[in-house]
Amino acid sequence: MLSSCFVPSVKGIDIIMEIDNLVERINFLYHKSKNEGLTLEEIEEQKTLRNKYINNVKNNFRSQLQGIKNNKTKN
Repeated sequence: MLSSCFVPSVKGIDIIMEIDNLVERINFLYHKSKNEGLTLEEIEEQKTLRNKYINNVKNNFRSQLQGIKNNKTKN
């Protein structure tokens, strides 16, 4: 029997898949905007998706910095 530490969390996989889908949709809208243009709804969707992606990057970076700060205080 495998230990639970070897089984990836479903939540982690879901987040990775969500980010992959988010990037895929952002890229699709970008290419569509260059080729044929976007509707007003698609422009709003593009803004929302980009903001969501940027916020995710910021949160991940903050978490990494917090980890570094915690390691420095332990030593």
